[in-house]
Amino acid sequence: MLGSLARDLRTEAHRANERRVLCLAGDGDPEPSLREVLDAASLDTADTVLLGHRDLAAVTRHEPRRAGALLGTTHDCVVVDLRDECRPNALGRAVGAVDGGGLLVVLTPPLDDWPRRRDRFDETLAVPPDTLDDVAGNVRRRLVTLLRDHRGVAVVDLDAGTVEHDGLTDPAPVRRSPPPDPPAEHAFPRVAYDSCLTADQVETVRAFESLRDPNTAVVCTADRGRGKSSAAGLAAGALAAAGRDVLVTAGDRRGAGELFARAREVLDALGTLADDGTDTVRASDGGRVRFADPAVATDLPEDPDVVFVDEAAGLPVDLLAAFLGRVPVGYATTLHGYEGAGRGFAVRFRDRLAAAADDVTEVTMADPIRYAATDPVEPWAFRALLLDASPPVEPLVVDATPESVEYVAPSPTDLLADEHLLREAFGLLVLAHYRTEPDDLARLLDAPNLSTRLLTHDGHAVAVALVAREGGLDTEACEAVYREGRIQGNMLPDLMTGQLRDPDAAGPVGRRVVRIAVHPQVQSRGLGSRLLDELHTEYADADWFGTSFGATPRLLDFWYENGYRPVHLSATRNATSGEHSAALLRGDSPLVDRHTGWFRERVGDVLADTLRDLPVDVVRRALAASEFTPPDLTDREWRLVAAAAYGPGQFDMHPGPFRRLALAALTDSTLALSADGERLLVRRVLQLHDWEAVADELGYYSASGARRELGRTLQSLAESYGTKAAHDERDRYG
Repeated sequence: MLGSLARDLRTEAHRANERRVLCLAGDGDPEPSLREVLDAASLDTADTVLLGHRDLAAVTRHEPRRAGALLGTTHDCVVVDLRDECRPNALGRAVGAVDGGGLLVVLTPPLDDWPRRRDRFDETLAVPPDTLDDVAGNVRRRLVTLLRDHRGVAVVDLDAGTVEHDGLTDPAPVRRSPPPDPPAEHAFPRVAYDSCLTADQVETVRAFESLRDPNTAVVCTADRGRGKSSAAGLAAGALAAAGRDVLVTAGDRRGAGELFARAREVLDALGTLADDGTDTVRASDGGRVRFADPAVATDLPEDPDVVFVDEAAGLPVDLLAAFLGRVPVGYATTLHGYEGAGRGFAVRFRDRLAAAADDVTEVTMADPIRYAATDPVEPWAFRALLLDASPPVEPLVVDATPESVEYVAPSPTDLLADEHLLREAFGLLVLAHYRTEPDDLARLLDAPNLSTRLLTHDGHAVAVALVAREGGLDTEACEAVYREGRIQGNMLPDLMTGQLRDPDAAGPVGRRVVRIAVHPQVQSRGLGSRLLDELHTEYADADWFGTSFGATPRLLDFWYENGYRPVHLSATRNATSGEHSAALLRGDSPLVDRHTGWFRERVGDVLADTLRDLPVDVVRRALAASEFTPPDLTDREWRLVAAAAYGPGQFDMHPGPFRRLALAALTDSTLALSADGERLLVRRVLQLHDWEAVADELGYYSASGARRELGRTLQSLAESYGTKAAHDERDRYG
């Protein structure tokens, strides 16, 4: 029975160049059944990959957390064992790695019982003081329904030995399209076009030809399986063959594997591949294709001629925009997928492209390469993991204002029952954050400490916030955390206890805003602030409110305007985003007072040390959001400041009072310093960059020009804060 079904599914999938899903559900040992499926469907165990915690059928196995190993690979069969851990990201990666004509085999407990069971992924959602019993099973409940109801999905009850659904669709045989013709005129070698499998790929490679010229950018978007990375790789290889130095970056090096493989293929076909045993693809005449992590790539190491950004939606827009105007750059990204939010990329990056001086070419790839357009597994995966979730279309929300919207507090059960609202809410999150992924859907529906709050306009979501309850640990637990240094799922108490060494930080109960997003059509109308106001009112009994994010001046200003104050800036950059994280708190409690005060006390020291390279405008906005403390200088220190401001004194001889004065000035909202003056205070006085570097970065013709501007800034501070000693010193110089 099972062998016959597996053979029929594989035969049908191969005939139509589609994929099929085979769900094997039951409590017994699935290995004999899995072996029967592989044998009957003529699937090579050497090419079959398993995601799970148990070895089965002698196939290559990866832990679900290591599902990224499938990036850039394709297989005739991928098995995902969901019995021990139902991790949505792993399921998404498994689907994406199955080739046309192949099978995705899903192992589950009995489907009727599955939503009530708890697994290893649920353990990550059970945030103290919640327990595993508090985790819901909504994601599995939803998945069970879609396994049973969707085309192309077969379900077998192994315990009963019955077939619930055979998953057969009787599709028409696939009609193979002839190879596409190369363009009549092309600058890249003919072999780059001979490798293209669709007309879409030909058009995309042709578009990448413009990267031979300065001040150019190409943006290629597509769903998975359309060959966008291959097209970028063919173009990269052609550029390297012409002697160009091509730098490739992506959130994950493995995900760029297809790009490098196609670049190597072009050079090999041209007979110019010079393989030196490294990951760099080299041409015999000096061209090359090499990789750098995103945060490094923005510095353009070794001055590349061209940059390719693969899976660009998985990176922050600020990082993507850093290449514009500096080097020809090609962006390739998935529209709907776990690598990143392609829809969000398209919307958020559009303004940056429009403002750039580059000549921008945009191209979209629609024709699937690895499977037919009629493949039923792609829409099943899109729906199961909400990969194609999107916010309301613009006409439905264009009139939304803070006065017209309604504050809505849906429970996870409410969202599960309202697919329309769930898709809109999750679509807003996808749109707003570059790393929203399927695991976030599970957190939204199942995590007991997480709440979803919305603003709706005529029933449509226009703003969404995810809010986590954190803290609330008893005295014994707080002491254990202080000694051992970790609290699962309690991000801010963990930071305040472990890094900032506050033994009492995990006791008070707080609310952390994990994500907040507003529909792009109605941004800058106060809807984000309105949503925060509602949260503050609903959770008025919270000891604190908090948030943490990759620090940018714009985001720091938004949170400052809503009453949040910084308590921490991370010393290291995120390897993907290139940003330093900021943590902010709001509230009238001893904990908030303690940590905002401690930040103000230590920030001067860390800016001269571990935060010495923090972007200057991030420092300005973080300090602007901090509590103002008037400068406390002795008479002698005021004379030193005034001598440097008006006379021959030098701040380098005694920098301490100048640093305290700069900190006061940069936290004083009533002081009207110029932006250039503030930047000088940050870079030279607080971060201690040398004069030449400061002058170069801030656009002064010389170091002496920067010195004179700092002198004028110090004069303003002496006039604003100076004592009689400062004014007497000033008068000495007329």
